[in-house]
Amino acid sequence: MRKFLIASNNPHKVEELNRILNPLGIGAVTPKEYGVDLGNVEETGKTFRENAEIKARSAFKLTGIPSIADDSGLMVDALDGRPGVYSARYAGENASDKDRYSKILSEMKDVPQDKRTARFVSSICCIIDENTIIRVEGYAEGKIGYKPKGNDGFGYDPIFITDSGKTFAELSPKEKDNISHRGNALRMLRKELLSYLKEK
Repeated sequence: MRKFLIASNNPHKVEELNRILNPLGIGAVTPKEYGVDLGNVEETGKTFRENAEIKARSAFKLTGIPSIADDSGLMVDALDGRPGVYSARYAGENASDKDRYSKILSEMKDVPQDKRTARFVSSICCIIDENTIIRVEGYAEGKIGYKPKGNDGFGYDPIFITDSGKTFAELSPKEKDNISHRGNALRMLRKELLSYLKEK
């Protein structure tokens, strides 16, 4: 099985990537599994796309093997698009998932139901070689709830309500993959990779 380096040690992201990549004969390996340390890559981009490419280029430069990076986050309309690219550190560098979504809930405590629209964004950059870069972006539309619900998922999943009326954290992995921002982005990535592999 061909190996692609995932520029993340987040086990949840690796699981999601493997569910999409494995049927293509591609396995996702983390920097730790590959025996490298990517260090603290400074995410200086102003968009998810820019940050994804920064991370992918850093991983590819260090290892020379195909590298995939994802930058994703939550954009809340009532908060002028925040937390956006700062989603992972919205409540501080060492904050927990609960700290982060609790901050959002606190900031939105007086926002009415019809103004609680939000979306998750997942931007993926895949650098296969010096001349082949694939960029895709997926979205998931929803609303911010008034309290956390569900025990699955991670990040802001417990407060993000989908069209089904359930939060991401109340969905099974398969159900989430079918509608999530990362699932949508990965399906686009899969299509692009299939096209690339056929050409090869």
